[in-house]
Amino acid sequence: MPMFVLSRGIVMLFAVACGAAVANVYFAQPLLVTMGHDLAMSPALVGGVVTLTHVGYGLGLFFLVPLGDVADRRRLVAAQLLLLVAALAVVATARTAAVLLAGMAAMGLLAVVTQTLVAFAASLAPPAERGRVVGLVTSGVVIGILLARTVSGLLADLAGWRSVYLASASLTALLALVLYRVLPRRGDAPPTTLRYGRLLRSTITLFARERLLRLRALFGLLIFAAFSTLWSSVALPLSEAPHFLSHSMIGALGLIGAVGALAATVAGRLNDRGLSQRTTGIALTLLAISWLPLSFTRDSLWSLVIGVILLDLAVQAVHVTNQTLIYALHPDAGSRLIGGYMVFYSIGSATGAIAATALYTAAGWGAVCALGASFSCLGLVLWAFTRGGVLDLTAEEPLTPCEAPLSPDRRRCRT
Repeated sequence: MPMFVLSRGIVMLFAVACGAAVANVYFAQPLLVTMGHDLAMSPALVGGVVTLTHVGYGLGLFFLVPLGDVADRRRLVAAQLLLLVAALAVVATARTAAVLLAGMAAMGLLAVVTQTLVAFAASLAPPAERGRVVGLVTSGVVIGILLARTVSGLLADLAGWRSVYLASASLTALLALVLYRVLPRRGDAPPTTLRYGRLLRSTITLFARERLLRLRALFGLLIFAAFSTLWSSVALPLSEAPHFLSHSMIGALGLIGAVGALAATVAGRLNDRGLSQRTTGIALTLLAISWLPLSFTRDSLWSLVIGVILLDLAVQAVHVTNQTLIYALHPDAGSRLIGGYMVFYSIGSATGAIAATALYTAAGWGAVCALGASFSCLGLVLWAFTRGGVLDLTAEEPLTPCEAPLSPDRRRCRT
């Protein structure tokens, strides 16, 4: 078959599909009270809606995403999207709490198609443009996360909370059809024939062998702990004196965060130029600095805007750098690398959310900002101690991809 050309239009299609899939994990957050009243759920059960969705997503990262290294990714993506449509339909039509919770867990499990798409896009990109492609696709992920609450709130106000999941099911079905038609049949077919059990074990083996993967996973954990610290708690001070913002206005913050996410696509181009180490350091510095204006949120909404843009720009830049570097370690194991890395993302997100909400109740917004700054500074310290050392195998020069999987003692290929 002729060589598949990854056009800008198809890259944007990847980004839209990623954003649409991951948004399903976050739609419920502004809808919990309404869902609970509609289905007569206790507060504990209502809290389980978000918990089960994230548990499903975490399980999917480990058990489903690695399949991209042994299956035809085109068919795998289409199948996961169609199953996601079914899970969304279950949620939209649920009449009991049990059915809703089961649908939410299945939806979270299948939403990991996002990471299969990221690995797919990276595999189709020319090595010299991989950073740019990963940057654009990952921007779709971050924008999907940021705008999910805004979209679900608006749709729920217009047509009820069920309309959110019906609309998402319709969009997901359309994306499944379009992706199946435009993506290559087996142009990126992985060469490995590992059985499923060995496939999962090899994900753990990759972490044991690859120091760069472990380091970048730690960066991912810390930056998403900081990200979640802000976004899981910022509605609390904004809904109180002196601002008293409505849910719609608070949800509009996602639009501001999207500006930072889009601006960070330049990180992908910097990685293509071999500047990954420098990009990481600058981004982590901005992440730490962002908590200074964020700490003045009660006094000035402009400080909040500046802080949100800086934080989302920094998180996106490090995240794009991480994924670009780890995929280059073993392109034949790209899905396992990205899936394993994203497990640390989930751990960081959960840690930040739990700690931030508890800390706000106990000590207020200042303590939340101190927590976020602590996560950010830990990342910066980790970068400073590993910069140029044996723990970080990156360099300020572009790499040439290897023709075959790398051995444990030869992780990089240069021209």
